[in-house]
Amino acid sequence: MQLIGPLVYIKTPEGCSFEEQVVLTLKNGEKRIGNVIHLAEDITTIQVYEGTNGINISDVKTEFVGKPLKLKLAPTMLGRVFNGVGQAIDGLEEIEYREERDINAKPINPVSRKYPRNYIETGISTIDGLLTLIRGQKLPIFSGSGINHNELTERIIRQANIQEEGNFAIVFGLMGAEYETAQFFRKNFEENHVLSKVVMFQNLSNDSSIERLLTPKIALTCAEYLAFDLDMQVLVILTDMTSYAESLREIATLKEEVPSRKGYPGYLYSDFASIYERAGMIQGKSGSITQIPILTMPNDDIAHPIPDTTGYITEGQIVLSRELYQRGIMPPINILDSLSRLMKDGIGKGYTRENHIKIADQIFAAYSKVQEARALAKVLGESDLSEEDKKYLAFGLQFEEKFVKQSLYDRRTMDQTLDLAEDLLKILQ
Repeated sequence: MQLIGPLVYIKTPEGCSFEEQVVLTLKNGEKRIGNVIHLAEDITTIQVYEGTNGINISDVKTEFVGKPLKLKLAPTMLGRVFNGVGQAIDGLEEIEYREERDINAKPINPVSRKYPRNYIETGISTIDGLLTLIRGQKLPIFSGSGINHNELTERIIRQANIQEEGNFAIVFGLMGAEYETAQFFRKNFEENHVLSKVVMFQNLSNDSSIERLLTPKIALTCAEYLAFDLDMQVLVILTDMTSYAESLREIATLKEEVPSRKGYPGYLYSDFASIYERAGMIQGKSGSITQIPILTMPNDDIAHPIPDTTGYITEGQIVLSRELYQRGIMPPINILDSLSRLMKDGIGKGYTRENHIKIADQIFAAYSKVQEARALAKVLGESDLSEEDKKYLAFGLQFEEKFVKQSLYDRRTMDQTLDLAEDLLKILQ
């Protein structure tokens, strides 16, 4: 036996299998859980969720369970807080679980997928009106270092709903967060009485990096149970996928794998896909899983492997603007860099308003011309602009201050959002 970081290398025993759960029992009786991540004829690699600190290789007993790691599930998980491996940590009464399920579920079969329709209302005008979140969609949020995306995350969880609100749930996976951040979310959920519709899985920055790799799988296994067994509309929010990717790179380095771009493993794309593709709807099932992965772009680089890979897999992106953030415009969503590819299929007649897509198209076209007018004003000066360009400057300022900017507890309905957009477009008449 050999220990390297959170990895244990042992001689391959007979009958063990890939992803099999392993229990390591220390001399003092402490038990630590791991799983097989590499299987060869001579050497088997086990990753230990709690890490290998304090383990003496001469005094540890290794037991192969014969099955993969499973998550215990029950409807009463709603309103509870768990750690990154699915153990309740909120100190409340014990949950009576109904079943166990392998966390390594397969993505939804494309043949059985149902095309996403209808929308989830977040109460945020830029998202609802211009980047509408469709049920069954995966729509990531790209943030930058120092931009407070936690506030936006908490706001979406607090405000999001659908028409059948009693059948709506949120699964929240927090990865690599500081203790204060986890407390911020828990405190706000409790104070705003939204915890009852949330299942929260938290992995802190001082927790094992191996546990961080399990957190999204644990969260999505819970979401699949709520959506496809209990027929609920489930919104899954995973933050921060950058912390997840950093842990993936750390473990890959310990395994001495050949690095790819920026040192990340070559299978970063397929690993992300195994998470993101668990969103969607299934034929014959009334439930749905909608995903909002949130990630921090290193150095605000949207071409970095993490946002770049995510953008290829998901159906659009919401990009946060540092310029708007520095001007105090919250949430600082840059609509011109953002896109919701499924938006047109879940809005309009029967869902929102018949003219919704026309309003959105007009806003995008007008705000694009605002950027041209602002660039021209820097060269010529605002006083030398044409009357039309001056109208676009006025529209841009009003759009950012009245439409994009929303106070923390200003929740707008879809009708209020579209009415406001129509009023702002009148500036250009």
